[in-house]
Amino acid sequence: MTPLPNDLRAAIDAATLAIEPRLIALRRDIHAHPELAFEEVRTAGVVAAELARLGIEHRSGIGRTGVVATIRGARPGPVLAIRADMDALPIQEETGLPFASTIPGKMHACGHDLHTTTLLGVGAVLQGLAGQLAGTVRLIFQPAEEAIGGAREMIAEGVMEGVDMALGLHNRPEIPVGRFGIVHGPATAATDSFDIVLHGKSGHGARPYAAVDPIVAAAQLITQLQTIVSREVRALDSCVVTIGAIHAGEARNVIPERCELNGTVRTRQPDARDAAEAGIRRICEGIAAGLRVRCALSYRRGMPAVINDEAMLQHTLAAIRAQLGDVADEYEPSLGGEDFALMAAMVPAFRLLVGSSQPGRADKVHNAHYQPDERCIGYGVRALARTAADLLTPGATT
Repeated sequence: MTPLPNDLRAAIDAATLAIEPRLIALRRDIHAHPELAFEEVRTAGVVAAELARLGIEHRSGIGRTGVVATIRGARPGPVLAIRADMDALPIQEETGLPFASTIPGKMHACGHDLHTTTLLGVGAVLQGLAGQLAGTVRLIFQPAEEAIGGAREMIAEGVMEGVDMALGLHNRPEIPVGRFGIVHGPATAATDSFDIVLHGKSGHGARPYAAVDPIVAAAQLITQLQTIVSREVRALDSCVVTIGAIHAGEARNVIPERCELNGTVRTRQPDARDAAEAGIRRICEGIAAGLRVRCALSYRRGMPAVINDEAMLQHTLAAIRAQLGDVADEYEPSLGGEDFALMAAMVPAFRLLVGSSQPGRADKVHNAHYQPDERCIGYGVRALARTAADLLTPGATT
């Protein structure tokens, strides 16, 4: 086995520069043809064709529409998984770009087209270094992150079998292109959901004493639910309880029979998650007893939080500094959900935030006008390829 090049930084830079124009072209093609969760047939085809062109071993149809590729080092060693998501969002694009979505009502408004092409670039660079690595790189092109289902299906089909450590990425338009965000510990939120149906007794709006009003009960319930955040969860922990929809009644002078509320709970710490669920259950019982309604609660635990492993974070940080300099900053965690959490719960893992802000813009993801800076692809390739090379160098540990 030959050692890694003396100037690994120059080798990765040169390899990235050579493929960057092609990666941008691939990104624009994927962007123009967005596909929603588990519809990523064309996108998976683009990925598979590029992997074949690069001579990288791969399999399609994993987790329905996912693709898994394997780069084998010259010597045995750990297995590193690197994951990117491929799906788009049900948003009508309003950017006016020449490569804007050609599919009405669908758009890559979260930057998964960037993630997919970044991982293809990482694969291209590492394929060129394969003879100098000890271990295996598993590239995971995942469907259905936005539906929070793709990771689970790929795991069920064995994508994490034998994996020792994992990396993920997400672009961030709040971070300038060329810089990276580092979050210690819980990086995203657990995403729980609940439905509450308050059953009362319908009646005339002029005679509320002859009815049992579920709308009044709903009003008090919503107010009390917010005390979970303000008075039951530790102030230093993160918790959000949101009611996003209420459905009740059809006429202004009729007290309805029922009122339905739909909500979400976002927490980063397990104790806060337990406290929120327990509080919602207790408050529902109290409202039922106090206001004579019947309260039916359905509470569902969704994805856990992504927990960044500190050792993997430090390995990545050191690799970024070696490859690109002091361009990584501490960044705030998110209360959004991310199903990379399921992979991160199985092995030491780290999710890197890649700056994608265009100068002069203030974009946000999940927005019809989102226009990331495509240079983030090359920066992401350099950061992740260097991290993988360092982790699979003999003597590296996690």
